[in-house]
Amino acid sequence: MNRTSPVVFNLLIINVLLFAATYFWRSGNNPLMEYLALYYPESSSFRPYQFITHMFMHGGFSHILFNMYALWMFGTAIESVWGGKRFLFYYFFTGLGAAALHTFVNYLVFRGINAEIVAFGNTPSPELFRQFIESHAEKGFSGQFLAICNNLFSIWSDAPGNTSYAHSALELMRRIADRLMDIPTVGASGAIFGLLLAFGMMYPNTRLMIIFLPIAIKAKWFVLIYGAIELFLGFSQPGSSFAHFAHIGGMLFGYLLIRFWIYKAKKNRYG
Repeated sequence: MNRTSPVVFNLLIINVLLFAATYFWRSGNNPLMEYLALYYPESSSFRPYQFITHMFMHGGFSHILFNMYALWMFGTAIESVWGGKRFLFYYFFTGLGAAALHTFVNYLVFRGINAEIVAFGNTPSPELFRQFIESHAEKGFSGQFLAICNNLFSIWSDAPGNTSYAHSALELMRRIADRLMDIPTVGASGAIFGLLLAFGMMYPNTRLMIIFLPIAIKAKWFVLIYGAIELFLGFSQPGSSFAHFAHIGGMLFGYLLIRFWIYKAKKNRYG
């Protein structure tokens, strides 16, 4: 660790300590996850400071392992060139940018969900209820809850004119929307993808050996391929548990900041 740059070293320590505290505090409600993870702004659990604190929380061992390994590998090289102050600013800027884009995408998703609920309220039907369940509740909900939804769909289909079933379905749909808003986002992945982008711009021809690839690949191509994959997954899997648009946001805001620094440096140089 004596070759690890100072800011990277401290970030590693903070992340590992919070992960250890979260891991050992597994019984009952976990206040660390409840207060420090990032919730959607309309959730009752949301706090503004979570835009920062969620970057130090992780959902599992593999999650923190890959993030911290990338932080150490790419961050040390970048901090050694930029210095600690600029590196730390970039790290938080990309992390916050990633969270902002992720939240905006969630806003669009939830706006669509609310529109579906309003449309159902105007013209309720068992088919619309079933479509809503298949789109938004098949993943992440307990088997008992899904059984209740499927049972309601079954008995309502036998009596489609029964308005009490329509009211019950509407209540379940609202519960699903509220539950989705209460799913937290954790991890430093947005900032890590920002570091990956910076490394690719600073050392474009450096060859990287990737675990799942049998050959070395230049950093610039790795960044482009990884970014394209995240963009594709973000649009093709909008309900995924992985925050693909947060990863894209880290790269996007990192690129904009680096281009701004380059522009500012050229302006100062040539007056």
